[in-house]
Amino acid sequence: MIKSELIQKIADRNPHLYLRDVEKIVNAILDEVTAALTRGDRVELRGFGAFSVKHRNARQGRNPRTGAKVSVDEKAVPFFKTGKEMRERLNDGG
Repeated sequence: MIKSELIQKIADRNPHLYLRDVEKIVNAILDEVTAALTRGDRVELRGFGAFSVKHRNARQGRNPRTGAKVSVDEKAVPFFKTGKEMRERLNDGG
């Protein structure tokens, strides 16, 4: 599912809301999650999961095509851990 499909599904389930308003709501939620992660905060949505940031140290990698050594910079990567309720729903088939 892509973002536009999510917006459409939410709008279909809530006919009293305009599509553009649903789009603004979804974008606002995603913007807040992104902003929190940028600040280094953890975002927990009970029953769904938790978003956090993990830091990867700089390291020496290699170009798979040429085998040449490549310097990989330190970076922050987003990490998602599913919540218990979601794991149970996925493993029970829905």
